[in-house]
Amino acid sequence: MVGGDFDRLRAHAARVQAKPLPQLIAEDPARARDFALRTGPLYANFARQRYDREALDALFALADAAGVESALKRLFAGEAVNPTEGRAALHTALRGDLADSAVAHDAYAQAAAVRTRMRGLIASLEASEVTDIVSVGIGGSDLGPRLVVDALSGPAPGRFRVHFLSNVDGSAAQRALAGLDPARTAAILISKTFGTQETLLNGRILRDWLGNDERVYAVSANVQRAGEFGIAPERILPMWDWVGGRYSLWSAVGFPIALAIGMDAFEALLGGAAAMDAHALSSPSKQNIAVWHALTAVWNRNALGAATQAVLPYDERLKLLPNYLQQLVMESLGKSARLDGAPLSDPTVPVWWGGAGTDTQHSFFQALHQGTQIVPADFVGVVHGDDPYADNRQALLANLLAQTEALANGSRNDDPHRAYAGNRPSTLILLDALTPHSLGMLIAMYEHSVYVQSVLWGINAFDQFGVELGKQVANRLLPALKGEAEADDPVTRELLGQIKSV
Repeated sequence: MVGGDFDRLRAHAARVQAKPLPQLIAEDPARARDFALRTGPLYANFARQRYDREALDALFALADAAGVESALKRLFAGEAVNPTEGRAALHTALRGDLADSAVAHDAYAQAAAVRTRMRGLIASLEASEVTDIVSVGIGGSDLGPRLVVDALSGPAPGRFRVHFLSNVDGSAAQRALAGLDPARTAAILISKTFGTQETLLNGRILRDWLGNDERVYAVSANVQRAGEFGIAPERILPMWDWVGGRYSLWSAVGFPIALAIGMDAFEALLGGAAAMDAHALSSPSKQNIAVWHALTAVWNRNALGAATQAVLPYDERLKLLPNYLQQLVMESLGKSARLDGAPLSDPTVPVWWGGAGTDTQHSFFQALHQGTQIVPADFVGVVHGDDPYADNRQALLANLLAQTEALANGSRNDDPHRAYAGNRPSTLILLDALTPHSLGMLIAMYEHSVYVQSVLWGINAFDQFGVELGKQVANRLLPALKGEAEADDPVTRELLGQIKSV
């Protein structure tokens, strides 16, 4: 995509700016219905975004010019959509066999075989005395499983209690193991390369604490390294280089999910994602929720200049969704070079952040309503809850609807301290209920939106070289911390001196 395309968007934004959201909605009575889409149990309403039909037509024209529909077909077919690393991104094949492609069919078969192995391992653990599982990973090896387990675990523990350990800080390991019995605990070490510093350090703590290797399992693309760590081949589940870490919860990385909620529920999670895959692949752009979501994100970033994006789940079970989406979106789209290596002239991803309502209404919503910076928001709600407290669910939904309405419409007041400008854009996403199927759909929708945004910006959504530099410098500094070398950077030398003097 060239800069002129965004110039046309900005021209539409300048035109639309003269009309605040209440006026846009009043002048287009069908907007509330027409600017909304449903697929299965997932509904998304874009009527409170700051564009009109003419601007939307321009956005869909951009999608056509960028070849979004063909780009989605290339993704599913297993073409090399990750050109900087020369490989495919076949996370969709982990959950469905949709593409007419030998590469995709083979990937699906491999994933199905691993799920069969997972089911067998779960059965053997169920027959043992193990009651607790500690899942050790970081980044994509932690955030996805942690989100799903927290969202779908019931109020009472299932057969296994699953605990997560990610941070290299030793206090995290100390807290994770407190109160657990090593004789009734198993560990899963999840690392694509099996070279991740945090995972290996914590894995050694777990192995020593357990006292043996017999209840240590691994998920890795580097089976050899996992074996060298002392894990027997029958307790190693593979993953593949065509699955990026932040897209990997659908693979054996989901082993802790299956242990927490059961293998059948894990399969239902995959089924929900596959249903969204079918929708994203087969629906034309104007009926495609993922495409609408992506175009809205590009509009807010490149036409309106929004530098941040909030995600606000109104369901306590989804409180980790903002953390998960920070990695999915910002690691995928935090790029400043086009696919051909040329520098980008327009900004890409905004800063994603958020938290669960209604708690956040009493923290940062003040800035959303009356701050000087406009923050577009995704509100995510669940219509039917699993708890027996109907009054609470109605209050929760009332607050969800009220906040989206208040942000859009504002409230006039002669006292400027009590005035609300309104005109704050938001998208409302509703799930009929929070089930494995609907959660799978929601996560997959965000995955496809991210990919479509990368197509519109002409960047690679599947590499993450930006996370490597800090790791390399940390490895160089370890000898300096141990007194075996000197740091090259003068400020770092001063800081090391302060650390050693304490």
